[in-house]
Amino acid sequence: MMDKKLLDILVCPVSKASLHYHRETDELFCSASGLAYPIRDGIPVMLETEARKLTEAERDALKKQVRP
Repeated sequence: MMDKKLLDILVCPVSKASLHYHRETDELFCSASGLAYPIRDGIPVMLETEARKLTEAERDALKKQVRP
């Protein structure tokens, strides 16, 4: 589980956009950069080299989730 206070202050190091916690994969998703950052032992790994690219399906789902 991601700490809400920590999530509020973290941003994507690539796009500087806000992040969204994805519980099923225990990752932080960034819709702007299309990257997913892993959380290891409860600590977000905010390195571009450790991130993976989101799939099209993940990006589409994130767009629907973020839409007001």
